[in-house]
Amino acid sequence: MRKNPTDPRKTMNTRPFGGGRVPLRSSRWMPLVLAAMLAAGCAGGSADPAEEAAFRAELAAFREARLDDLTQPDGWLTLVGLHWLHEGENTFGSDPSNDVVFPEKAPAHLGVFLVAGATVRVRIAPGVAALHDGAPVTELALATDAEPEPTVLTYGTLSWHVIRRGDRLGVRVKDRESPTRTAFHGIETFPPDRAWRVPGRFEAYDPPKPIPIADVTGRIFDEPSPGALVFEKDGVTHRLDVIRDGDEPKYFVIFADETNGRETYGGGRYLKVDEPPPGDDRVVIDFNRAYNPPCAFTPYATCPLPPRGNHLALRVE
Repeated sequence: MRKNPTDPRKTMNTRPFGGGRVPLRSSRWMPLVLAAMLAAGCAGGSADPAEEAAFRAELAAFREARLDDLTQPDGWLTLVGLHWLHEGENTFGSDPSNDVVFPEKAPAHLGVFLVAGATVRVRIAPGVAALHDGAPVTELALATDAEPEPTVLTYGTLSWHVIRRGDRLGVRVKDRESPTRTAFHGIETFPPDRAWRVPGRFEAYDPPKPIPIADVTGRIFDEPSPGALVFEKDGVTHRLDVIRDGDEPKYFVIFADETNGRETYGGGRYLKVDEPPPGDDRVVIDFNRAYNPPCAFTPYATCPLPPRGNHLALRVE
């Protein structure tokens, strides 16, 4: 997906995100849009019309789901703060004297985060109506995002939870009424192009190979890679190391290319590729489904960056 290279959070007024927001796509225009896309895609006569229509419809559905997910009431566009905690007491609230300063709509003194090694508790100030699962909170142990269900606390339109990055603990703050979300106007994208739906093969590493990955906070960590995607483009062979994407049968690819910092986000893009069935190494790498990391939209994310071997010497459009 493309972006305005001058500001990763400013995007074209093309397709605003849906889901309780401005509608993503008007159904009365959809037949005209699909017809125009189909005509453009088939002008060269290089694709079967039915295959081209299916390709474009699937890509449109993928992009719409991506946009809708991004602008959910707890999505990436709602982030308004990221604060790292220190051992002991960390006061928080909107008053600048706090260790962790919340947005102005929070009480001046909301409470205290109590850090002891790898654990965090919260103690809410008397009279403050902070909630967890709809119930008032006075003091509570907080599960981090490294656990299956992080503890989310709320106050009005604000919500927050604890994140773990290596040996660091932080508090991520969201506001469902963040201007970044309410004023969002969509993502600029490259036109669909079946030439970027590239066949390749999966080359396994046995055993999995650790690859160093840095994130935007400066942390570097090793991630086990089960193998690489190998493909050809314009007669040149390229390879991309992959990592696992949780329990999904998909490979997660973090890659950079020659459009970064110009047409696309400077920190690279992400892509998911379906794993081949057992005994088969063939894959399809659909670069049309490359998407921006959260850091393209907010300074409060901790996105991993492309590993050294995943810098492609070509323009992925």
